[in-house]
Amino acid sequence: MSEDTADAGFARLLRELKDRSGLSYGTLAKRLHMSTSTLHRYCIGDVVPADYAPVERLARLCKASPEELVELHRAWVLADANRPRKGGEPGGRTPGAEAPAETLPAESQDPADPAEPLVEPAGPSGPPTPNGRRRIRTAVLVGIAVAVVAGAVALIAYLPTRDGDVRERPAGAASLADGAGRRTDGGTTGASEAARPGASPSPSDSAPAAGTAPTASTAPTASPSPAGRGGDTASGTPVKVTTQPYTWETPCDQHYLIERPPAQVSPPPLERDAPAWVGAVGAVSAGGQYVTLTLQGTGKDTVVLESLTVRMAGKRAPLAWNDYAMGYPGVGCGAGVPTRSFTVALDAVRPAVVPEAGQPNFPFKVSESEPEVFYVKADASAYDVSWYLELAWSSGSRHGTVTIDNSGKPFRTSGHNGRPGYEFPLGGDGWVPAGTTS
Repeated sequence: MSEDTADAGFARLLRELKDRSGLSYGTLAKRLHMSTSTLHRYCIGDVVPADYAPVERLARLCKASPEELVELHRAWVLADANRPRKGGEPGGRTPGAEAPAETLPAESQDPADPAEPLVEPAGPSGPPTPNGRRRIRTAVLVGIAVAVVAGAVALIAYLPTRDGDVRERPAGAASLADGAGRRTDGGTTGASEAARPGASPSPSDSAPAAGTAPTASTAPTASPSPAGRGGDTASGTPVKVTTQPYTWETPCDQHYLIERPPAQVSPPPLERDAPAWVGAVGAVSAGGQYVTLTLQGTGKDTVVLESLTVRMAGKRAPLAWNDYAMGYPGVGCGAGVPTRSFTVALDAVRPAVVPEAGQPNFPFKVSESEPEVFYVKADASAYDVSWYLELAWSSGSRHGTVTIDNSGKPFRTSGHNGRPGYEFPLGGDGWVPAGTTS
């Protein structure tokens, strides 16, 4: 699929939803908390949103069906994958390449809603000043000094002593190729935890020992992605997995346990801001966790997704923390079950990924032009569970396993039965005990 076709198909779906809603660009933009001009540029194909969250909110606001949500997500994945990178290759838009702001249709003009800048203005260009040259020289000299010191430390660490033995390496100088490190939750992993990406591939010929997490692959790993977008697999694996660990089936169903009193907890966030909010308040998904996985082939060959398996990294008594609900009392919630939906009963002795009633089960096929989106809902009531997923894949004579977790750490979901509950009234200024609002 060409870049033009991918962008045009995505924009067409947005326009169809917008037109069907009967709402103007200005009205939709206000409800989505974005500028009118930005929404219009999305719908005419000038700009592809950097995140899927605003697209999903627009679709739900326009009452898209579960099938339409899946089709729209696939179209966004393809359009996002075809962004031109620096130098012209697909993958990311070149800074400044966005189309200039255009004149909006008369029905979408809104003087009170100024255009939202999409690209930071570039600084003034010109020859470097003397101060600039001094800063550059200083940075170079500092870099050289650091390299010399690091080399000296490494040399001293490995110099033989008078007895002919090799000195022990100083604490903290362990190599990434060292033996198993320790997880914070008591499990083990074959490489340093800091070196594990959000989804780490492991070759099939190095199966992990029972009770341990799989060893990280020696293939080059991807840099951690922005909060909320999850991690991507290493470039050597033919399937790319993007993980969104804090999506919401509906706001009314989403709860978090937090070890803080209500006065110290900020108001419930929008779904797109949930990852940052969770990190700021130290929240743990309560009762259930809704994880969205986007899977796409990275080359010309089709990849068969053989199975998705749950692995347990820890199971403890549920957290005795306060329970905070994300939905606003009195505001209706409802959503259909999207295709490719699965459930996981974390309280079971051997949790398994089970398709929702009427949904297809593995295997699935993906390619560069035909991605898949999986929705995994993990439920817990009797335990505080740390867990992750393993995706088995094959492509021709190649096969392997991809570990899917929360940016190098296990997902964590705790039961919340009997915990003190709080809700945030719409228009209110603080959390109140659950059930006390009218």
